[in-house]
Amino acid sequence: MPHSARIYDHLLGGKDNFPADRDAAAEIIKDWVHLPQSMRANRNFMARVARHLAAERGIRQFLDIGTGLPTAPNLHEVVQSVAPESRVVYVDNDPIVLVHARALLYSTPEGRTAYVDADLRDPESILGSAQFRGTLSLDRPIALSLIAIMQFVVDDAEAKRIVDRLVEPLPVGSVLALSTVTADSAPEEVNGGVAAYNERGIPCKARDKAEVEGLFDGLTLLDPGVTLVNHWLPDGGPVADDAHVHMYGGVAVKD
Repeated sequence: MPHSARIYDHLLGGKDNFPADRDAAAEIIKDWVHLPQSMRANRNFMARVARHLAAERGIRQFLDIGTGLPTAPNLHEVVQSVAPESRVVYVDNDPIVLVHARALLYSTPEGRTAYVDADLRDPESILGSAQFRGTLSLDRPIALSLIAIMQFVVDDAEAKRIVDRLVEPLPVGSVLALSTVTADSAPEEVNGGVAAYNERGIPCKARDKAEVEGLFDGLTLLDPGVTLVNHWLPDGGPVADDAHVHMYGGVAVKD
């Protein structure tokens, strides 16, 4: 059966996928033509956010849920290049990601990484895991990373419940970094692609800006707020065409 993490891997040029994933990807991009470009823009967003949180906000602990297959640069590589003592817990529920998780565990000697085989929809299994408790301290701020994962939780109330439960135990000063699919920048293309995902048994939903902002309710959004991911603190490199970027992203602080 096709899996979102392996489709993502294939569209980014990876090799850790199966014929079912490649076939699904080929059908999806017939409608969602610019999905690969949007995925790359989202990957760049993840790296900029991680670097910003480590370098500018002094975050040294990261919980990355919906990790996907290892793709350079991985989050721990970004943050440990800034602060080698950084600690990262990765979470995913795809058995293929689990097989390749060893690539996510090459930490610097000063830092630490861990991997949890768990489902986003079951926050208790993540927060109660030995890896989470043994790697991250609830006495210091934690950056919760939900990058390109919430589109697979199609019920809005359930999505907000998950976010709130994951944020709840995190100390003041912790940060939520989130990106998710939107059709605002290319309605016909994205809605066709989302339908193709659903037809292949992968529930998916595009959200408008107000719906994405709602996922941050109770937190203080950092500038520039919720925006297309290519516009979140661009680093001076080429900026992708907005019509080819179908992800909103934002970063918010728990006060």
